[in-house]
Amino acid sequence: MAAPSQPSPPTGAAARDFSHAWRALRHRNFRLFFGGQSISLIGTWMTRIATSWLVYRLTHSALLLGAVGFAGQIPTFLLAPLAGVIVDRMDRRKVLVWTQTLAMVQSFALAWLTLTHRITILEILLLSAMQGIINAFDMPGRQSFMVKMVGDRADLSNAIAINSSMVNTARLIGPSLAGLLIAATSEGWCFLVDGVSYIAVIASLLMMRLPMTQELRHHATMLAQMREGWSYVAGFAPIRTILLLFALLSLMGWPFMVLMPMFAAQVLHGGPHTLGFLMGAVGVGSLTSALAMVARRSVRGLTRMIPIAALAFGLGLIAFGLSRSFWLSMLMMLLTGFGMMQGLTASNTIIQTLVEEKMRGRVMSYYTMAFVGMAPFGSLLAGALAHAIGAPRTVIVSGAACILGGAWFWSRLPAVRREMRPIYERLGIIPQPDLALEENGES
Repeated sequence: MAAPSQPSPPTGAAARDFSHAWRALRHRNFRLFFGGQSISLIGTWMTRIATSWLVYRLTHSALLLGAVGFAGQIPTFLLAPLAGVIVDRMDRRKVLVWTQTLAMVQSFALAWLTLTHRITILEILLLSAMQGIINAFDMPGRQSFMVKMVGDRADLSNAIAINSSMVNTARLIGPSLAGLLIAATSEGWCFLVDGVSYIAVIASLLMMRLPMTQELRHHATMLAQMREGWSYVAGFAPIRTILLLFALLSLMGWPFMVLMPMFAAQVLHGGPHTLGFLMGAVGVGSLTSALAMVARRSVRGLTRMIPIAALAFGLGLIAFGLSRSFWLSMLMMLLTGFGMMQGLTASNTIIQTLVEEKMRGRVMSYYTMAFVGMAPFGSLLAGALAHAIGAPRTVIVSGAACILGGAWFWSRLPAVRREMRPIYERLGIIPQPDLALEENGES
């Protein structure tokens, strides 16, 4: 007699799990944003790769690669606190429509100058600075607008994870397309594609149906609101500790991106297609991380992920700096991308969960400042170090700094969890009977 077959898992449960993983897409506004931004981000990543390759082709200088990165990111550092106040005072959708429109103009300007062979390093620096000014307002605006698009705060963490998946799908597709397009034509066509792609996200923002909200009267001055935002961030240990770690990672770790053309050309002896494959590998690792976050049902457990992610990120950078093999370098870019995105998504989710709504724009502006604003100093540092000791040794030093930062964050976890616990209780994330588990590190 044949053995009885094992019962198959119920298809209904599997369907519920799948729908739970993508639950934020139930909201029409978020679906519109997802569709428009998915197209636009592919163009954005094409422009990032094309810009770095154009600078390297024109100058063959690691220092100027760092300088362009600095020009594109220093406005975010300088303007983010002011931008956060403006985002809290204005209609966030209007802010995003303006930022996306101006970014489209910037991409078309780059395309025209490059395709007509008029582009110089000075114009790249100026247009990169323009994009940095736009990003100073766009990033806190987009992050703060997320809760408006999903409506239900319970779906916010899922929306953030899906947004990360979208970013990293674009990170996977965009660099690969850019490498192929640059090899076949020129960098200018990448900029042109990027300019056209902004139409999709602008259209999605205009098509959203949002509830009418009464415009708040702000009796405090903008300077007073800036001070209030700083006091909130500096006095709240969970957000302060996360942002300090991310400032370190942004200074020492993430600027490895500006050195990628040197690794592709000098270390691995390749061309623009090699650069595209390396950046694509970062995208695969990041996308894998983001999809793992999508499947999560709760924010509990995310604080432990942050230092572990910093460790993975640092180890990937060290091994990448030691590698002289294309395939080993690709594998290390997978690990680096995974660690980078795991920490970024976990941190974003925790901050968005903890922050008070009236402070959201200002807090996310400091998040932008830590994530993007420290990168210009890192770009200059990476460029200068690569000029002095070479790109591989620079990346090894960067990886070691990331590991030390992760160890410091781990040492701060008990204090961070103590301050998070009352908020998690109030939001219903931690049921009362589970408080004993919290003492064992389940937050």
